[in-house]
This record gives sequence, C-alpha cells and structure tokens, in this order.
Amino acid sequence: VQLVESGGGLVQPGGSLRLSCAASGITFSKYVMGWYRQAPGNQRELVASITSGGSTNYADSVKGRFTISRDNAKSTVYLQMDSLKPEDTAVYYCNGQRLNDYWGQGTQVTVSS
Repeated sequence: VQLVESGGGLVQPGGSLRLSCAASGITFSKYVMGWYRQAPGNQRELVASITSGGSTNYADSVKGRFTISRDNAKSTVYLQMDSLKPEDTAVYYCNGQRLNDYWGQGTQVTVSS
C-alpha cells in the first residue's frame, strides 16, 4: 500500500495550494480519505475527511477556506487550500481508513511572507 502526497511548498499569506494524494494497493473507492497536519510541537490533527459516498468533514479552523475532494477513477484525494494563513504551516499527511489505517510520508506546507 502506498499513499503519495504532492503539491506542498512555500506560499505567501492569502495564497493557495492544492495537495494531491495518489493511492495504490487499496480499493480506494471504499476508503474514508483524510488530510491531517502536524506543526512543530503540536499533535497531528484532522484537517478534512471525505467518505466513500462523498460526505465531507472539516476542522473549524479551515472551514470555508479548504476543500477536500476525491477522484475514485484516479485513486486520488485532493485538498484545495485557499486564503492560507501562517498558522496553516505544517506537514500535511494523507490518510486512508477502512479496516486498516494507512498514511503517506507527508508534504511540507509553509505559509510565510
């Protein structure tokens, strides 16, 4: 099983980034997919999740700014991040959950001027 994130980087406050997570080795369409993040000194926290049926859930801190989506044909989950703030700086991890729990290696997002 592999979850491979991409799309992180350095962006100015107010800017946008789109993260992608390509999955292999799982029946992607049956998994709840999520994005988590971990800033230095903090615990890993849920950012957003999407069920196999397309229902979404967001952390209060990102509601209205971030959008999670999935393309089952491509076994890929996305996180569109708009109106980024310095406090969004963290390593972002992709997660796939069903009977087992799988994680990607993480991608760094830095919001700074």
